[in-house]
Amino acid sequence: MTKYLDFYFDFISPYSFLAFKKLNLLNRDNEININYKPILLGGLHNLGKITPPAFNERKLKNMKNDCELIASKNNIDFRWNAQFPLNSLYLMRGYLVVDDNLKKKFFEICFDAYWKNNEDISDEKNIDIIINKTGLDKKNFLDSIKKDSTKEMLKNLTSDAFEKDIFGAPTFVVNNKIFWGQDRLDYALDEYNF
Repeated sequence: MTKYLDFYFDFISPYSFLAFKKLNLLNRDNEININYKPILLGGLHNLGKITPPAFNERKLKNMKNDCELIASKNNIDFRWNAQFPLNSLYLMRGYLVVDDNLKKKFFEICFDAYWKNNEDISDEKNIDIIINKTGLDKKNFLDSIKKDSTKEMLKNLTSDAFEKDIFGAPTFVVNNKIFWGQDRLDYALDEYNF
C-alpha cells in the first residue's frame, strides 16, 4: 500500500510557502508521495470561529519576524508581502482546475509571486502573468474557476478539512495523524518514514 503525506495549504499562508520550499528541498528525488490539499484558510477559520493572526497587530508583527527568521535559517528566498493579507480565492480554485502535469508548476509560480516577488496575487494583471508563466489557456482557466462545480469543490475540501479537525495551514496528515504548522514538517516526515 502506498503511503502519502497530505499537505493542506492556502497560497495566502506564508508558513505554507515556507513548508513547501523546505519540502521541495527534502524531496528532490520525489521519494515522498505528497497529496496537495487546497483549502480556503479564511473559510476554515470561519468554520472554527478562529481570528486569524493577520487581524491582530501584535501577532502579525511577530508572524512577519518569525517567517523571516525561518526563511533565513533554511536559505529560502522570502519577502513578506507588503499587501498581506490578499484574497487567494481565484488561484486556490485555479489549482483545482489546472491539469495534473502543470499543478506543481502552478503551485510554485503562485507561491513565488506572493511570498518571493511581493506581488498582489488578487490583481488581474498578476493573475494573467501567472496563467502565462504556467502555460495555461486564459479563457479556459477563467471560465473553469467560475464554475459552480469548482466553487463547490473548494468549499467541500475546506469543510472536509474542518471535519478532520484541521484548523490552519499548513497542516500535514500522515497515517491519519495531524501535524499542524511548518515547524511540524519533520515530525510528519518521521511518521511517513515510520
